Amino acid sequence: METLPDILSKHLALLSVGLNPSIPSVKAGFYFANPRNRFWKALNDCGFFDEDLTPSLQSCHRLHTKYHIGFTDLVKRPTAGCKDLNATDYRNASPRLYQLISELQPRIIWFHGKLTCQKYLQYSLDKKHSIEWGLQTWTINNKPVYVTPNPSPANAAFSLSVISESYQALFQYVANSSAC
Repeated sequence: METLPDILSKHLALLSVGLNPSIPSVKAGFYFANPRNRFWKALNDCGFFDEDLTPSLQSCHRLHTKYHIGFTDLVKRPTAGCKDLNATDYRNASPRLYQLISELQPRIIWFHGKLTCQKYLQYSLDKKHSIEWGLQTWTINNKPVYVTPNPSPANAAFSLSVISESYQALFQYVANSSAC
């Protein structure tokens, strides 16, 4: 199966977790490659980065090397949309993500969307948590969990400004937690 490779290393500041790769992202070879996806625009608009990051594999690597942000997906199977995923996908994905978190020890786990977080929890050993926007009251393997709206074009319920503001709050939390 062709998919997006993870961009990971130990001791990340943030582990970015998408639901699954889109077909345009797999074809382009980098995360959030769909031209209608709002990730890169919201990231640039959030005011945290001192450079303009264009949608590209180079920018993914720049985020990884300079800002210590790693990229993975809950489910690695690319689809045209989340409706094409099934229980087997999630059942196989949750233990894999938990293992990555255990091995890599990221400082913060960043879920793109409540659905991504909910599907992880539903098929994990720890199903009892509620999910809110922002910092969660619970952790995964003692690591804080942060949830922002999914920037996917399929998630039109959230404006670009709302997504950008959620990124701004996330990166402020990252900055404050690294100062401790």
